[in-house]
Amino acid sequence: MTNPIELSTGIIPAMVTPFNEREELNEPALRAMTRRLVAAGVHGLFCLGTNGEFFNLSFEEKIRIAEIIVEEAGGKVPVYAGAGCAGTAETEALAVRLEKAGVDALSVITPYFLSYTQPELIAHFETVAASVSIPVILYNIPARTGNALAPKTVGQLAKVPNIVGIKDSSGSFDNILQYIDQTPDTFSVLAGTDSLILPTLMAGGKGAIAATANVFPEAVASIYEFWKAGRFAEAEEAQRVLRDLRSAFGLGTLPSVLKAVLNYIGVEAGPARRPVAPLTPAADQEVRQMVENYKRKGLLADS
Repeated sequence: MTNPIELSTGIIPAMVTPFNEREELNEPALRAMTRRLVAAGVHGLFCLGTNGEFFNLSFEEKIRIAEIIVEEAGGKVPVYAGAGCAGTAETEALAVRLEKAGVDALSVITPYFLSYTQPELIAHFETVAASVSIPVILYNIPARTGNALAPKTVGQLAKVPNIVGIKDSSGSFDNILQYIDQTPDTFSVLAGTDSLILPTLMAGGKGAIAATANVFPEAVASIYEFWKAGRFAEAEEAQRVLRDLRSAFGLGTLPSVLKAVLNYIGVEAGPARRPVAPLTPAADQEVRQMVENYKRKGLLADS
């Protein structure tokens, strides 16, 4: 098994899934996207997450996406894949298939739709982790799933040998601090809210799984590199680059804004799958203006 400290560290883009105009997987675009991110110096690749529209992909599509990214990454960076499903048995089955597809680690979101007790969540993650030999990253995003992993629960799950970290997308820095407090130094607490990347690193976290890194892979990776080098003012400057993009995410249903920005800078992302609609004309104009502002500042260029 890959050393978990080396594995779950740094900036890991939460990749979108590119589709063609028929909303089918665009394999050439996915290959190009993977190569672009690796060349930009990111520390890993994360597919089949929320911004990757995992909830709107078939089982076989998920396996194919993972296979493509593993192939294109070529061992240069670790590949993380989302294996979370609504039930334990389905999650186990997907986790086993993704391991066979060659991914380096799994991200497992909390089960969703029903509200579960903490003991039920613990049993779920322990069962899934036992079904594979590769590392598992917990994924906490209660606004989407209706289930939150309590800090003490994460502390207990951190004792499972191959549960090596957590992505926290609660948006609460206090929650991140509690996860860090409840887990050993070998456990990786990763920011899933891009505005908290540098604060998480400063507090003892290990990095981030970041949606904005689809657009700004070099800038987001530099937050980690500057922090690691003790160049904190430059890390803060890189962190500030992300603000306007993050603020724009609310202009459409996830991940429509992110995909629109990528399309506008020449990274073929295509549409989001229905029922996510294209941006309204007014929202689209705001997104285009933001992209032009970034370009004028020299922070963004066509790919």
